[in-house]
Amino acid sequence: MPRSRVHNFSVSLDGYGTGEGLSREEPFGHAGQRLHEWMFATRWWHELAGEPGGGGGIDDALVRRHGPGIGAEIMGAGKYGYPGWHEDPQWQGWWGSNPPFHTPVFVLTHHVRPPIELDGGTTFHFLDAAPAEALEVAREAAGGQDVRIGGGVTMMREFLAAGLIDHLHLVVVPILLGRGVRLWDGLEGIEHDYRLESTSSPSGVVHLTFDRTTGP
Repeated sequence: MPRSRVHNFSVSLDGYGTGEGLSREEPFGHAGQRLHEWMFATRWWHELAGEPGGGGGIDDALVRRHGPGIGAEIMGAGKYGYPGWHEDPQWQGWWGSNPPFHTPVFVLTHHVRPPIELDGGTTFHFLDAAPAEALEVAREAAGGQDVRIGGGVTMMREFLAAGLIDHLHLVVVPILLGRGVRLWDGLEGIEHDYRLESTSSPSGVVHLTFDRTTGP
């Protein structure tokens, strides 16, 4: 059966997946790019940017699992745009004319608008729906492939609380943010539903993979 998957989702040591003070200029607030520097150093990221260089190893190997087998993505309004993006009819996301998704993407928002079709096979659809309903719609669009749950933090927490994530790849970054949006609030004991593996990287991050062992 197709699965719902999360890949490369970074959190700080104190559990924050984004900082405080998000804006168009600072998509991750006071966290800046610190949660994702490990990813920017990989060979995969350099290839994506059309640049030479980048490192291999465990970081590069795991980051590459982001794409294969994915037929659709679900993301929250906070990942799609800055606070207030719904008031800008020209806003088409952070990623330019050829976003890196190459699948249908379902944006969960109370501010629906017509779909936006961009280059490379990405079409943004805007849904005002509960997690289970959104996952059903995305699975239909995925054509038998898996659905990626793309974040942000609040949406990820809602899907985890509803038992709707089958595979979670979490990257613990050795920084303390102290404020922002925490992933684990309200999810006490959720580890009992998963088989957990932990892999440390020379870059300093720790990769945690959660694979569901129980049904929703």
